[in-house]
Amino acid sequence: MDLPETQFAALGDDRVAYQLLGPTSASDARAPRDLVFTTGVWSHLDIFAEEPAVERLLGRMAGFCRVIRFDRRGCGLSDARPLDGGTMVDHWIEDLLAVLDAAGSAKPILLGSIDAGPLLLEFVHRHPDRVSGLIFVFTSACFLQRPDYPQGHPPEVGEAMVQMVAQGWGRTEFAAAWDPSQADNPAALRWYAKLQRAMASPRAVIENLQISAVLDARHLLPTITVPTLVFGRAGQQLFPARQSRYIADHIDGARYLEVPGADADMIWEGVDEILAKIEEFVTGRRPDHAPERALATLLFTDIVDSTQWLAKLGDAVWRERLDAHDRLVRETIDRHHGRLVDEAGDGTLAMFASPRHAIDCALDLHPALETLKLEIRTGLHIGEVELREEGRIGGMAVHIGARVLGHAEAGEVLVSRTVRDVLIGARYDFTERGVHTLKGVPSKWPLYAVEPPESDDGEAPGLRERLRGLRKRRRGADGGDHD
Repeated sequence: MDLPETQFAALGDDRVAYQLLGPTSASDARAPRDLVFTTGVWSHLDIFAEEPAVERLLGRMAGFCRVIRFDRRGCGLSDARPLDGGTMVDHWIEDLLAVLDAAGSAKPILLGSIDAGPLLLEFVHRHPDRVSGLIFVFTSACFLQRPDYPQGHPPEVGEAMVQMVAQGWGRTEFAAAWDPSQADNPAALRWYAKLQRAMASPRAVIENLQISAVLDARHLLPTITVPTLVFGRAGQQLFPARQSRYIADHIDGARYLEVPGADADMIWEGVDEILAKIEEFVTGRRPDHAPERALATLLFTDIVDSTQWLAKLGDAVWRERLDAHDRLVRETIDRHHGRLVDEAGDGTLAMFASPRHAIDCALDLHPALETLKLEIRTGLHIGEVELREEGRIGGMAVHIGARVLGHAEAGEVLVSRTVRDVLIGARYDFTERGVHTLKGVPSKWPLYAVEPPESDDGEAPGLRERLRGLRKRRRGADGGDHD
């Protein structure tokens, strides 16, 4: 998905940044309604869309409606908040109105997550003629506990949470706690930390958190008459499911759906289920898509002789060795712009947009893991994969890649003919490794070993000799050639 052009709505002398995704107008047959997607007080239009999972999320939304996103004044790409005595809520509502007018959106559905709950409720209360529906995703009408509201956080807990956010803002450790499903995804954590730093400074975050924490829009819930869909997250701590359920319980006719997981965002965990329900709510019909697909290069790795290592070292020592292996593999995949899809036992699966990045990653992994006295096999294939829930993938390409790995030697980067054909004329040398039958895969498959490319600085030839040495030692130890 190409990043849409950022536009600016005029509000006096101020400018409010916004973006439109999907059909060009709400009258388009593919988009019966506009959908405003907001994360509340903080956002950054450009950096938010840099994460592949966000790109997929927005692309899916834009397939069934026109999506409107904006940065309120005081964050992201918009001007600073005016010093006119208005509250943060007042200004947020003014900003959204200006964007709706500029976009020609008369009566959109509003979708809000994180701290957007009170903002949406206040907007529809003041401008009921400008809203056709509400979607609340892991948010709250009131953050703190009240005498008649045990669902809120006790004051001391709320203060501790505010301080946790303020102190961890812009750090990968906080990003991992915020979206724990991505705790082992360094690229996602770095993106999220970067997004936070771009959205606001720590001081600004504290000031706005203190304002948001005391907002109480519960009295507006019974006045809501537009169709409403509410999502709760079973394991969410900051905006717990009980607060989401309270919203649904106090809006006449609201529908409540609780999804598993602990992420504060809707980007990764359960995103397909959430998007399907949102699409049904917006369009009035149940979605019936074929699985989303993408072209990717798949890299499989496998530790050689892992069972023997376990027997030799024992459970505790082998676990430490395996943890070190996992860290090194994740770091190397991330450095080469890949995404770790799965790590189970002694093997990993990663996907890359570029076959060059995948091969370079594999070539780096072999000598790097020598430092742990571990040898691996690596197999690569390029093909179309199904993009499944929570970042998983499937399809025939995955099966082919796994079968290629099964024919690889220790210290070898083995690829399918598909990879070799894509890179003909590139800087790699490919050595034939015979024609093989891949179990469960039609036809016979020529396989090729990749040699590191020549370079002017002498480093790649050194790598080439090290990889050859690994293979020779393995053949000598086993008493034969495994081609």
